[in-house]
Amino acid sequence: MTTSKAATGIVGLDDILAGGLSRSHVFLLEGEPGTGKTTVALQFLLAGAAAGERCLYITLSETERELRDGARSHGWELSEQIDVFELTPPEDLLNAEHQQSLLYSSDLELGEATKQIFEVVERVRPSRVVIDSLSEIRLLAQSSLRYRRQILAIKHYFARYDATVILLDDLTTEALDKTVHSVAHGVIRLEELTPSYGAERRRLRVVKYRGQKYRGGYHDFNILEDGIHVFPRLVAAEHRNGYQSIPLSSDIPELDALLGGGIDSGSSTLVLGPAGTGKSLIALVFAAAAVARGEKVGLFIFDEELRLLFERMKKVGIDLQALQDTGNLTIEQVDAAELSPGEFSHRVRRCVDEKGIRTVIIDSLNGYQAAMPEENALVLHMHELLLYLNRQGASTFMTVAQHGLVGDMRTPVDITYLADTVILLRYFEALGKVRRAISIIKKRTGTHESTIREYRIGGSGMTIGAPLEAFQGVLRGVPHYYGESNPLLRDEDV
Repeated sequence: MTTSKAATGIVGLDDILAGGLSRSHVFLLEGEPGTGKTTVALQFLLAGAAAGERCLYITLSETERELRDGARSHGWELSEQIDVFELTPPEDLLNAEHQQSLLYSSDLELGEATKQIFEVVERVRPSRVVIDSLSEIRLLAQSSLRYRRQILAIKHYFARYDATVILLDDLTTEALDKTVHSVAHGVIRLEELTPSYGAERRRLRVVKYRGQKYRGGYHDFNILEDGIHVFPRLVAAEHRNGYQSIPLSSDIPELDALLGGGIDSGSSTLVLGPAGTGKSLIALVFAAAAVARGEKVGLFIFDEELRLLFERMKKVGIDLQALQDTGNLTIEQVDAAELSPGEFSHRVRRCVDEKGIRTVIIDSLNGYQAAMPEENALVLHMHELLLYLNRQGASTFMTVAQHGLVGDMRTPVDITYLADTVILLRYFEALGKVRRAISIIKKRTGTHESTIREYRIGGSGMTIGAPLEAFQGVLRGVPHYYGESNPLLRDEDV
């Protein structure tokens, strides 16, 4: 028998929870102040109200006015379907003259608080309940034993009414106390990370969910004006589409010859080289060719301001504005300091799923790495993203800027083993000039030229010369010439 689910109203979170929260159970939502617990709880109740369910928000730590003001900041008005009950201690418990000398006042306060909770539930008969927060009950209970008994009493009480309950815990008291973890049917933990630079990063994890398979691990999320947006961790194994791989031309015959006929659809290509060698240009050459074929392209720019990119590409014969005006080119400027890896994967996936984009360009992975806390995590995220794109039949182009100009080059992150094709760009010195060389060092999906060719970038775009067969040491930057005639590109060739 399949248990019906209570949707949280947060699409990404419902995806992680395989549909939502199991009805008639108690769940714990924990996290330090500011992680977004109240916002998640409000969306849970709003989703219930939209479905015609009676909802109840019991607040011990906030006033009703503060709660409603917080909801309005997201553009929400709590409807008549949502009752807000502000739990306050009786006036005589606040009066020092009426405090008991033989009994702890906390005993009376805890009993009175529980009584008020049960009374309002009897009156409202809600299907969804939020209690905010357990820290107040924990302080009133004073001991772990009394606290556990109180939570068990609340759990069994709500079970009689088939209510789905979310308990909020701000972890301000006894953060290591796992009492509620053992009692709750499921536990969701919200976290906030503060990087050395940039905006705070938020992520969540399902710690426990009895009798339910869920998407494990950490998932990034944001708190925006319209509420919580959760970006489930991308698992490429869940997405399998059949497609026919076909060679894709760059519309530059010499480049296609180097690549053994072009790039295969559904494969990933890494363009590697030092700054200024034309990595972005090569990726955009394939993008322009794809748009000319009537295909859709997604361009994600990390490093360069779009206006400068448009101006720079126009000078080499690629009019990005004209390509964008066709509706087949989608360009997104990505701010690495404000973006989490999960959100970036979500953006790319949305473009592929919703817009039918079949060519994706990420320029560059150096900027993408800036959004990552650890290099190892970057490789894992990129592995899943590339595998997902490949299975959708999308061709991916990535650029990586290497450190140095000539000779021994170093790459800030090595993902050459992930890419199906690797294009290597190099500077070399010859006849008193700095020149550029291109070669293919890897192609999984077929044969390719093993030669090194010179290329130049001019007003008409990229010009690629004949193989430099009479040179040795081009990749080291200072080659030796052993031929009889000069095979280098002349100025009039460009």
